[in-house]
Amino acid sequence: MDSDSDALGITASWVQMESSTAFDYDKSNLLCERNAIFFSTISTTVLYSLVFLLSMVGNSLVLWILVKYENLESLTNIFILNLCLSDLMFSCLLPVLISAQWGWFLGDFFCKLHNLIFCISLYSSIFFLTIMTIHRYLSVVSPISTLGIYTLRHRVLVTTSVWAASILSSIPDAVFHKVIFLNCDYSERHAFLASVYQHNIFFLFSMGIILFCYVQILKTLFRSRSRQRHRTVRLIFTIVVTYFLSWAPYNLILFLKTGIIQQSCEGSQQLDIAMVICRNLAFSHCCFNPVLYVFVGVKFRKHLKCLLQQVWQCRKTTSPAPFSYSPGTFTYDGSSFY
Repeated sequence: MDSDSDALGITASWVQMESSTAFDYDKSNLLCERNAIFFSTISTTVLYSLVFLLSMVGNSLVLWILVKYENLESLTNIFILNLCLSDLMFSCLLPVLISAQWGWFLGDFFCKLHNLIFCISLYSSIFFLTIMTIHRYLSVVSPISTLGIYTLRHRVLVTTSVWAASILSSIPDAVFHKVIFLNCDYSERHAFLASVYQHNIFFLFSMGIILFCYVQILKTLFRSRSRQRHRTVRLIFTIVVTYFLSWAPYNLILFLKTGIIQQSCEGSQQLDIAMVICRNLAFSHCCFNPVLYVFVGVKFRKHLKCLLQQVWQCRKTTSPAPFSYSPGTFTYDGSSFY
């Protein structure tokens, strides 16, 4: 195992992809990668600790506001709630990633479980963002086609299907991970390559669907004067763009690390440093959405202000009643916290 894996021991599946694994050990890389190791160790500990705190607080506030103030009959609110759960799931793994820099001591079972949860959170985020965009596309471009999707049965079916697909997509990662020299790592190289290709395929396929949907949405909005439509689409568009800008550089460099392009020692070291930067940006995404809701979501800001006033007892406020919901009309988005 190369020096990056020995020094960091970061056990999540996508973190292990960054470094060489047990099947391509090369002692000649030791001195070449030493600077990248030091940079990675310091930045990982500091940044992940901060991201963990911000994400836990921010996403917990979003969940609290959704449950306390909003109408959960809104399919969009259901998507937002599940995105929060996915981000919280990812956030809970950050302390493990920090501690794993000094080796993995929890055994094979927790190694597999850790990577299973890690990948579930990644895939569920991609799937929910894609379906949220498709739902917005149907609501804007063809509102009549969404008349029958607001029942409890359909909300449960959509949510369950996304989580089931995320779990099934994550099982191979869990199966092919085990503890190797105090690192939770891939046991076979073909499993590592398959995991990288699978994630990139999902990522690119989702991006293609989202781009198509937003081109059609923008064409429709240019012919509409509805400010509500513009505000709703703006928030979802911001969430999606932030996600893809956070993860695209990481996925690109991860693909290059599969060995598709031969690198010199200096080039490999530069790629390692770039991987650390892009990985930290991608793993920080779990705390971005609550910030976006504050700056873009008008109703969310009002709810947050009301909640903080209640917590600090600045003044007595009563919880607002849920907004009326009328399936089949575009005004149903009044029930989501934009």
